[in-house]
This record gives sequence, C-alpha cells and structure tokens, in this order.
Amino acid sequence: MLRTLLQPFYTAFVAITFVVSIVAAFPVFALISLGNNVGARKLIHKLIRMWATGWLWLIGMPVRVSGNLPEGRFIIVANHISYMDTLAIFPAVSAYFRPLGKKEISKLPIIGFIYKQVVILVDRSSQVSRAISMRLMWRVLRKEGNILIFPEGTFNETEAPLKSFYDGAFRLAVNTGTDILPLILPDTVHRWHYSGWWKLWPGKNRAIFLPPVKPQDKDMAALKQEVFGRMEEELKKYLIR
Repeated sequence: MLRTLLQPFYTAFVAITFVVSIVAAFPVFALISLGNNVGARKLIHKLIRMWATGWLWLIGMPVRVSGNLPEGRFIIVANHISYMDTLAIFPAVSAYFRPLGKKEISKLPIIGFIYKQVVILVDRSSQVSRAISMRLMWRVLRKEGNILIFPEGTFNETEAPLKSFYDGAFRLAVNTGTDILPLILPDTVHRWHYSGWWKLWPGKNRAIFLPPVKPQDKDMAALKQEVFGRMEEELKKYLIR
C-alpha cells in the first residue's frame, strides 16, 4: 500500500532529475562531439559514467559491483531485463567500452544525439546494417576498447532467467579471438520494471562479473551455449521475479 502511494511521487522525482541533468549536460556533450574521434568518444564515455554513477546514487539506485574486470579487451555480454540496464552498465564497467544498440533510439530528441556518440548502431531487421555493425565492432576491438552487447536483443519478459541469445557476440569472439566477459544484472528489473515506464522503485543494483570465457578451440554455437549456461546458472541464485 505504501509503495502504491509513494511510487508516483518517486517516479516524478526520477523523471525530473533525469531530464534536468541531461538538458544541462547537453551543451557539453555537443561541444565534445565536434571532435568526432576516439578521444572525443572516450571523454564522452567518461562523462556519461560519472553522470550515471552520480544520478543513480541520487535517486537511490546505486550500482554495487562484484567480481573483477580483468586487464585487456573483451566482448562484455549482459542480460537485458529493464530500461535501467542501459544506465547501470556505465557505473558497472570501469573501462572504456562501446555498446551495440538499437538504431531507433538514436531518433529520440537530445538523448538520441548523446546515444549516437558512444553506441554502435544496428537495425536488426536489416542484414546490411548487421554486417556493418559487425565490421565496426571488429574495428573497435582492434583500435579502441571493449564491446558490450545484450545478446538477448531485447527485454527478457519470460519466466526463465534468460532468453535465447543472438549469434553476433559469439561469432565476433570466434572471428577475432576475443574473450567473452559475462556480466549479470539481477536487480534492474526491480528498479524499473519492463511492464510500465512508471514502475520505478529505489534499491540496490548489483552488477556481477563472471570469469572470462575463451573462444579458442570452440565453434560459435559451443561458445554461445557455454556462456548462456554460466549466466543462467548464476542468475538463478539472484533473480526473483
């Protein structure tokens, strides 16, 4: 009952602080983006990480990281169960990364502009777009840093810990010899439930790194199944719908 009464006020607080902070920061992002190079992207990424860490703390959703982010470059794969995932990954991953994200979001005002500065865009309905994004991710791994992918592609709205994975992250790992680093986010669904934009509630946001999975001596299907199995087993310890 208390949550039902307070949730509209909390949701309004979250929305107002988000909009005000994004609008205030937009001129800075726009100025840096004029560089249109790796250095500019890394600076924007750093500022987003600082902002996300501070804003999530302000609204009572701090991210608590467990496990280690090893040295080196990785294809980080995370489960996807909430709108909050796309914000929680920035405080969770201390190293520079570029996420793979849906092209449609780039069309949103203000947010879309910032989104395009750091995200590798993909239209999953287009084979050409998928091929281009794969080449871009390969280049980022060689020249810039880590890649982060939600291999489920969209929210997991099932009762299972995970939806089936797309092949892209694992094909990229096999083709480039890059280790997969699994990351699980068990709490974001309780912070912002996928069933309604207004279903926000404060609390912990755990981000748990699992040991890296090497692609050597594995084909794409075997690598995908191994990562899926490890993440599913770990999520079962935490996930309560």
